[in-house]
Amino acid sequence: MTREARRAPEARVRWFGLWDSYFVICYLVTTGLVFTSAVPQTARLIAIGALTLIVPWYAGIGRPLMLRHESDRRNGFFVGGLFVLFGLATAVDLTSAFALFAIVPMLMMSLAVRPAVVAAVLGNLLPVTMLWLQGGATAPLMLFVLLASLLGIALSVLLGLWIKRVVRQNREHAELIEELRRNREQVARLSHQAGISAERERLAREIHDTLAQSLTGIISLVQAADAEVEGAPAVARKHLALVGRMATESLAEARAFVADRTPASLRESSLAQALRRQADGLAAQTGLLARFAVEGDERPLPMAVNVVLLRAAQEAGTNVRKHADARAVDLVLRYGEGQVGLRVTDDGKGFDATEAERGAAEAGPDGGGSGDEDSGFGLRGMAARVAEIGGVLSVVSRRGAGTVVEVKVPLDGAAERPSGPSAPRPGTAGRLTEAADDGGLG
Repeated sequence: MTREARRAPEARVRWFGLWDSYFVICYLVTTGLVFTSAVPQTARLIAIGALTLIVPWYAGIGRPLMLRHESDRRNGFFVGGLFVLFGLATAVDLTSAFALFAIVPMLMMSLAVRPAVVAAVLGNLLPVTMLWLQGGATAPLMLFVLLASLLGIALSVLLGLWIKRVVRQNREHAELIEELRRNREQVARLSHQAGISAERERLAREIHDTLAQSLTGIISLVQAADAEVEGAPAVARKHLALVGRMATESLAEARAFVADRTPASLRESSLAQALRRQADGLAAQTGLLARFAVEGDERPLPMAVNVVLLRAAQEAGTNVRKHADARAVDLVLRYGEGQVGLRVTDDGKGFDATEAERGAAEAGPDGGGSGDEDSGFGLRGMAARVAEIGGVLSVVSRRGAGTVVEVKVPLDGAAERPSGPSAPRPGTAGRLTEAADDGGLG
């Protein structure tokens, strides 16, 4: 049980400790007044005895009922016994009426509001009734006792309502504490689940962007080497050398993302050098004409930006190799004012934006109508990466007109962060025209 959950019953017990002290003081004051009253000694002893019996009656029966905050037949039994003992003490010595200062709060804590108010009124009228039944009282004395009883009724009702309110607030406070405890447990559980999901998503993206793509390239190179092993051994050996290099790089990448470190290709070189190697590797694996260029003044970038742009280039290159049927691909890294961008353009077959958008909505492919069977971690994973650093991903394509994948990342925090890692939506004709007119990044 949490500290908040334990605090509610502890606070209730402390509150009753104060009430117990008040009850003891009322008992001592009342018995002291009775002991010094002018009635015969036998009457004083009977009154003191009746008042003293109220103490164990309260401690053994009344107090547990008050702590439970529930009402049943035992509450009525306790109140009936309380009236009997108080009536006996008042009958033999009117001074015992001072016990009402303790009895009325007990009535209010033991019964519901209306029955408690009725019982308090009857208790305050009991001294006047006893005095009237005994007879011999003068009119001024009767009037005085009656006025005192009326004042006692008013004070009793107000005191009782205040006590009920305090008890209700304590109960509500305890319920709020318990609800807070449950909410904290739920938040902790949801946070734990969210952390697990985020880590799974990170590993899935890393595996797709590194191992899966490298294994795809290795398979293609091994098949090419197998086809050339007899007719062109030198070409086969070249393919196998590329296989070895890709396997070594993939192992380094795997170790890096498991340890959540910087990608191996960025630890000892700049982003431009890593992208140039990416273009050279794509040309060596596919025979494409792969060109890389840098526009603007090259400058150091945050590592998070380097990683996102490198992964975007890797994913775009994989899509070109697998789906575009292109002859050439251009990678342009542009350093602009307050932003950096990457543009990957191919002259492949492209795709229909409308069909790709409908397919993304229905089946959730990895963006751009690529048809990648790794559904969930293609361009959609790229969009998630770009969104995490406040960038924007756009995919513009048209059948027979190639595809343009463009990533723009603000370096001054001026760009608005996308709402979430949703799948990129291929561009419409308007966006395509805008991109053509723009002629580049920025």
